Amino acid sequence: MSRPYCLLLSILLTAFPGFAQNMPPADPSHAGTQKPTGQTKSDTQEDHEPVRADQIHNPVLWHDPGDISTLDLLNGEGGGDGMPAPPFTFESEDLNGTSPKFDVNDGNHKKWRVKLGPEARPEVVASRLLWAVGFYVNDDYVLESVDVKDLHISRGENLARNGHVGIARFASKPAGQKKIGIWEWKQNPFTGTREFNALRVMMAVMNNWDLKDINNAVYDDKKSGEQIFLTSDIGATFGSNGLMLPIAHAKGDLDSYKKSKFITRLSDAEVDFSTPKKPTGFLLETAGAGVKEYEMRSALDWIGKNIPLRDARWIGSLLGQLTHQQLVDAFHAGHFPQDQIDVYVEIIEGRIRELKAL
Repeated sequence: MSRPYCLLLSILLTAFPGFAQNMPPADPSHAGTQKPTGQTKSDTQEDHEPVRADQIHNPVLWHDPGDISTLDLLNGEGGGDGMPAPPFTFESEDLNGTSPKFDVNDGNHKKWRVKLGPEARPEVVASRLLWAVGFYVNDDYVLESVDVKDLHISRGENLARNGHVGIARFASKPAGQKKIGIWEWKQNPFTGTREFNALRVMMAVMNNWDLKDINNAVYDDKKSGEQIFLTSDIGATFGSNGLMLPIAHAKGDLDSYKKSKFITRLSDAEVDFSTPKKPTGFLLETAGAGVKEYEMRSALDWIGKNIPLRDARWIGSLLGQLTHQQLVDAFHAGHFPQDQIDVYVEIIEGRIRELKAL
């Protein structure tokens, strides 16, 4: 812990004797991420350790998406025929992460991971945009109303009453792929490449501030022999530039997205973006209790900094191939209200113009 924040915490502990006992979780958006005592690893609790070097033989991060202007952003990679089909039967709860999640089997005997809460809508939109420009994503959809047989979960009970849930994200990895670990932003096979830098830009376009390594995944594809690197948890998008309270304003919140900055510095060769932003406001809002979270997230702000102009322009040229209707369709896929969709699309089109003009 750095000296200034140790001093701040010391002052708070002296001024408020009960402060230590009443300290909130360092990051309320990630409270409860520890595995419960006695929980064992199962097929639904995938490997969250960094992928080993001996597991990587043919890594891929990006592929040529072809004619971007013809892609279906309403239904995404899975297409209309790939949508989850009722009836749905509960399989097990996933206690990793912060959002309520559980696995179901659908009427076509396909397994899906369901996520509830504020990340459901923005995650599917983010997935559509990443897929459109050539990055790998899971097949995912948002369903507005779902009944699940035998549903019983310990988190998010208020979002799942009598087996019925409202807005829910359904995600499934393609057949033949198995998660083998996570990948690290600081150390991976693509560091310094155009595609890796473009992914960093995409995080800024969407205001994805939750860039912990645990939110990245590597899948081994048996058919192709490739190890697919993707950002697999992208629900902290289309809200603020960084962690803030209340957490609902940091994810899928139009007002926060409208107020956020995009480009913060421009030189002859590089560009800096505002996302991910150091959560200074969060540190103040928690009266210093979020010191560790602040320092961890402050160490991630390099992801949006010192990006070569040529790489930012390149991803801007790909995004620029999307039509207005495709962007609208991406937000329809997330079931955002129409009045919000119009504003979101206007902002994104503005950001695309800025990238193309670099």
